[in-house]
Amino acid sequence: MVLWVFGYGSLVWNPGFEFDEKIIGFIKDYRRVFDLACIDHRGTPEFPARTCTLEPEKGAICWGVAYCVRGGAEKERAAVKYLERRECEYDKKISVDFYREGETSDPAATGVIVFISTMDKEANKYYLGPAPFDEIARQIATASGPCGNNREYLFLLEKAMSDIGHEDGFVIELANKVRKVLGGLKQKASVVHIPLQPQASFLHIKALPEASVGVDS
Repeated sequence: MVLWVFGYGSLVWNPGFEFDEKIIGFIKDYRRVFDLACIDHRGTPEFPARTCTLEPEKGAICWGVAYCVRGGAEKERAAVKYLERRECEYDKKISVDFYREGETSDPAATGVIVFISTMDKEANKYYLGPAPFDEIARQIATASGPCGNNREYLFLLEKAMSDIGHEDGFVIELANKVRKVLGGLKQKASVVHIPLQPQASFLHIKALPEASVGVDS
């Protein structure tokens, strides 16, 4: 048997499990969105981070990386066990066709596993749902957790997609917006307001007589 797993978020740059083959390619009819909460790595329950999941969209293409695990059932079980623990916010495993770059008609692999979220807040407590673009950017700019901040996740994904030669326009736009938010926050933090003391307070200072000034030093 052979196990195939498609990565479209942090798995693109950090698979974390043993694999035998890595192929750059895409799946059809899904698009990448930042609608899933992360409360234990790059966010907290009070201030969740926003990470990737997939949303069905007819005609859409989502680029990423497919990993192939060969070597028997035990090796496959180890990979799946690791992924289920790591991807615990995702409540669905779907099976898709994966296409290699330049081969759009016949899939390079079928039955490829993808971890996604049910698009229902009651069915999946980690599903945040869509939000205004500015709100998403501000949330990503400010959220952080035990394993790092949310913006690093976005910037690493932006770089990873560039490294595999398939930049994601939405990811780039969102990353640039987050940089603007961070710039604004930094500018606000650099402005320190020092209130002036009332002039009357200086009237209480009395000059000491010259004879009382020490000369030991």
